[in-house]
Amino acid sequence: MRKVIIIWVYCLGLFGFSQNNQRFDEANTLYNEGKYQEAIEKYESIIESGEHSAELYFNLGNANYKLNNIAPSIYYYEKALILNPNDEDINNNLAYAQNMTIDAIDKVPQVGFARIINNVVTTFDVDAWAKMAIVGVLIFVLLFLMYHFSYATSRKRIAFVISVLSLFFACFSVAMAFQKESLDYNNNPAIVFVQESRVKSEANKLSEEVFRLHEGTKVQVLESYKDWKKIQLSDNSTGWIPSEDIKIIKSF
Repeated sequence: MRKVIIIWVYCLGLFGFSQNNQRFDEANTLYNEGKYQEAIEKYESIIESGEHSAELYFNLGNANYKLNNIAPSIYYYEKALILNPNDEDINNNLAYAQNMTIDAIDKVPQVGFARIINNVVTTFDVDAWAKMAIVGVLIFVLLFLMYHFSYATSRKRIAFVISVLSLFFACFSVAMAFQKESLDYNNNPAIVFVQESRVKSEANKLSEEVFRLHEGTKVQVLESYKDWKKIQLSDNSTGWIPSEDIKIIKSF
């Protein structure tokens, strides 16, 4: 009975995959015919079925861009970048969409040692750093065994030096993996989805207005309180914005 259930679930999965492929092709046809709103509805129906891909979000961004939907186009390009961060077309189209936004916010540059560390950490993802740490440990173990069982002084010296370096590399990779994981965890970007949002100094409507944001602007969500989100801009300005005014990019 259990085997029958597993086979049935597998068949349903194949059917759903085939159906989504058909919907995707239909959406692409609608897009090529200039029926962008209908294409958007088709793409969104695929997402509602639980399927996510960089290509799907990229096409959704393109269709919204054609309709001058600033916030949705940026939002979907950003989601596509999460799934495929090195795609040149996604980055280029995102830049075009960002040119339509109103808010011009300066970015505070990192300087000195913090900038160097951040550049090193973001070179690879967490999995890559972890794999390098494992390789470093394996090399250390092999060379330590070579050092222990070797009789030639020159070989023992070389094995010792390289094994120490490989151990240092492994520890460094572990530290970078933890640091990258921390950066990813604290990175919670969102896009403003209303035409204009009034950002407050505190999480209530009666508090002082600190600045206004417009659709398509990217913010970092720092914390939540009831129906409010504390946000930070690229110039380090902070404030509280109604939760309904923004959409979290990382939500899939």
